[in-house]
Amino acid sequence: MSISGRTIASLAADLASGAATSRALVEAALAAIATDGTAFTHLNAARARGEADALDRLRQEGRVLSPLHGVPVSVKDLFDIAGEATAAGSVLLREAVPALRDAPPVARLRQAGAVIVGRTHMSEFAFSGLGANPHSPPCTNPHDRTRVPGGSSSGAAVSVAQGAVAVGLGTDTGGSTRIPAAFCGVVGFKPTQARVTREGAFPLSETLDSIGPLANSVACCALVDGVIADAPVDAHPPLGVAGLRFGVPSELVLDGMDATVARAFERALKRLADAGAVVSRVSVPALARVPEINAKGGIVHAEAFAIHTRTGLFKQRERYDPNVAARIDIGARMTAADYIELLRARAAVTAEVARISVGLDALVFPTTPTVAPRFDEIAEAASFGRLNALALRNPGLVNFLDRCALSLPMHAAGELPSGLMLVGEHMGDGRLFAVGAAVERVVRLG
Repeated sequence: MSISGRTIASLAADLASGAATSRALVEAALAAIATDGTAFTHLNAARARGEADALDRLRQEGRVLSPLHGVPVSVKDLFDIAGEATAAGSVLLREAVPALRDAPPVARLRQAGAVIVGRTHMSEFAFSGLGANPHSPPCTNPHDRTRVPGGSSSGAAVSVAQGAVAVGLGTDTGGSTRIPAAFCGVVGFKPTQARVTREGAFPLSETLDSIGPLANSVACCALVDGVIADAPVDAHPPLGVAGLRFGVPSELVLDGMDATVARAFERALKRLADAGAVVSRVSVPALARVPEINAKGGIVHAEAFAIHTRTGLFKQRERYDPNVAARIDIGARMTAADYIELLRARAAVTAEVARISVGLDALVFPTTPTVAPRFDEIAEAASFGRLNALALRNPGLVNFLDRCALSLPMHAAGELPSGLMLVGEHMGDGRLFAVGAAVERVVRLG
């Protein structure tokens, strides 16, 4: 029994037919983790086995809670799980008072019958796009152990990519579900922010934090989103690629592509065009202004500084990952006027991009302009900062615009993973799932 590469639908079919049991899937998950457990910070092996047995008994009684019934999942280390400390990837919180209740998205997964096998590795306080965390054993990229997995939902992506679980629950403030999805070769989804409550998740930026899944298909992400969302989207009728209109921005998002990503991206665009999609370059000048808007620091810097000073955690700055502390320090140097101007500029950019994208089914560009960097390339603070900013650049635009987005694998066999990002409209999540499923059938090669 293996979970590797499996969709929720295929696992549900095996469970329904009797070809698998929830207990067998949990044992397969634990066996995969025993081979390499660095994606996890905590395992709930005994509880997972007990829940799997209970779910198998329910199935025998004819009670199936959802397609997730009996399916192993992982949860990022910043979500509350009843009876456990919410460490958020930091030594400062490892001995925190245990949570009294599950975060709502976690509780909703349990109510749907998912089996939570453990908590996953993350960048400290979710404040990095690369996935390195000096407080834990390295969580490495399953395609090349010398490379980073992407962050901040590093373990969520690796747990899916290595076949330990079918779904990883993550968060995304500037790309934290989509970057590791792209680097590790799985699907990552960022919803329109307001659709999924952030209650019970340690915050990084109250304005930008979003809750989303990583999995092996668009359909898996759509199913999980329907479970965890406050208001699930209506199912959109299936779409074909022919006639869909995709816009590739001319500004910023294609800058600095490495040869592997450029080759995969052009191949993906060609496959879409060959299948009948209308793919065109569009000028979106507002995107080019975003780096200048964030020159003094971004919304995330200001809000992270406020959170970490309000909680008193930053009094122990010397115990932080230095790369994380340096980013919080940026927020300390920002003024109230800087923050207010950021919000004003955000509203203007969002409105401008919305006008330009009318009539398009999605904006399309690489999730990240490069493949996953090697650990030795980020050893120095300056190179870490440069490569971290590059990884965050494209997906962070989506959070700035408060849109929904999917990252789909677009690499071919033998290539390092790379991601194709589809950006939908604000609150256009349901249609984006339909568009993403159509694109996935045409583009996915790896």
